[in-house]
Amino acid sequence: MTSLPPHRVLVVRNAERSPLGRLLPWWEADGLHMVEVTGDAVPAAPDGYDAVVLLGGGLLPDDDERAPWLAAERELTRNAVARGVPLLGICLGAQVLAMVAGGVVRGDHGRPERGSCRVSLRREADGDPLFAGLPDRLRFIQNHRDQITGLPPDAVLLAESDACPIQAFRVGERAWGVQFHPEAGADRLDRWDEAALADAGLDLRVLRAEAERAEPESSRHARRLASNFATLVRETPRTSAARANLPG
Repeated sequence: MTSLPPHRVLVVRNAERSPLGRLLPWWEADGLHMVEVTGDAVPAAPDGYDAVVLLGGGLLPDDDERAPWLAAERELTRNAVARGVPLLGICLGAQVLAMVAGGVVRGDHGRPERGSCRVSLRREADGDPLFAGLPDRLRFIQNHRDQITGLPPDAVLLAESDACPIQAFRVGERAWGVQFHPEAGADRLDRWDEAALADAGLDLRVLRAEAERAEPESSRHARRLASNFATLVRETPRTSAARANLPG
């Protein structure tokens, strides 16, 4: 009997400084095969893939002048949701999902979140497969000044924080957006611009120390979320295109 090829996950990288991070070795250990694309290589449909992951970047989801590939990324997101292909949008990726599904995203809105921040699961997250087994209070790295300010119609709000009321949501049965960064550990702050943070009244040394203290807890939470998504991908019926294991 011929075995099926590994589950293939399309990863859209929107910025050089926003990689897949610790999710890459975790998902590889979970049996997923990650295929990263950037720029003009972003397809408009998830053909040949079992799941889609949209990473972050310092852009708005319709910032097509600076990032022309966002038009294809929005279409990719639209098609993945319509086909029931598991999708996880992180930061900018969550904002792309929100916009495509009819939500509202605002730039430079509210209070920016930087460093290790508390995220609270709502009652609606009870029974949600992405957050299964996680406590009500989580810690994740945040680094955003833009926010989703209006949920798409029929979306389910799953998590919130004091500074950002929409931290996680689900669209349909298999598409999630998270404003926080499960892929980023405390070491991500080593690449942050100390001078720029100081201009905003923030001390990178303080942010780094807080992130390092929270790292054991944050890593456990992120690993469980990653494992939950991998389980979703493996348990979702594979499309004929994905079974064909098309190159990408």
